[in-house]
Amino acid sequence: MTKQLVSGLVAMLAATTLACGGGQSQPPATTAPATTQAAAPTVTAAEFGVPECDDYMARYLACIDSKVPEAARGMVRQQLDQTKAQWKQAASTPEGKQGLAMGCKAATDAARASMQAYGCTF
Repeated sequence: MTKQLVSGLVAMLAATTLACGGGQSQPPATTAPATTQAAAPTVTAAEFGVPECDDYMARYLACIDSKVPEAARGMVRQQLDQTKAQWKQAASTPEGKQGLAMGCKAATDAARASMQAYGCTF
């Protein structure tokens, strides 16, 4: 079951990383004005009880807030919220925490490459 959990986490993280990485061309926000910084973030540095995940989440959030163009932040934050919810659920069991440690290390490695386009370092 741990292999399935790790495989699922890696696949989910890859999709999240690819969706917000690259930074080549961001579609213009045409349907709604960009949100202001006054809106409270829905993702914060999380406490999963897994240092690799806590570190990843804090670094990824810092990257989003400081480097990702504002037009893309909402989508990236929404994806990060989904990841956070899934990780919290997985962290509720000892087996899940063990799998998360490996998955979050893989996510950090993937983000190191994909988020470099935004000037972020992991």
